[in-house]
Amino acid sequence: MAEELLIPENTSKAETYQALIPQIKALIEAEKDLIANLANISAALKTGFNFFWVGFYILKNEQLVLGPFQGPIACTRINLNKGVCGAAFQQKKTILVPNVDEFPGHIACSSDSKSEIVVPVIKNDKVEMVLDIDSDQLNDFDETDQKSLEVLMALLSNSIE
Repeated sequence: MAEELLIPENTSKAETYQALIPQIKALIEAEKDLIANLANISAALKTGFNFFWVGFYILKNEQLVLGPFQGPIACTRINLNKGVCGAAFQQKKTILVPNVDEFPGHIACSSDSKSEIVVPVIKNDKVEMVLDIDSDQLNDFDETDQKSLEVLMALLSNSIE
């Protein structure tokens, strides 16, 4: 298992994802523990892109409960019908929010969060958890993030037993 990420400098967002995804894939294929994998994915994305906050909310008892993350402290529990995470959960699709202040029902865990992307992790047609990434910049996420993170979450889903 690699203990260090090789992150290219001065490259496009797409090139950074192209470099990171195979490294993350190798990490999660070599490890069967879900929490360890979620922690490493969060750390890799935070390190690779310097996002404000990266983490997972895991479905437990009909709520999304905070899992491994990188960044400032966060909301511990999110109801399935609340916020961007709840919307991604219920709609079973990625939600990209250019300005969180314009998203109805946005949950402000931090006033420093300006834009957000949430990607569901789906196994056997059931959302098991969501990947939540916040930026302290407006309009920081785009189709490149969406496609790349969806590929990464599909890899994660395939590793869940």
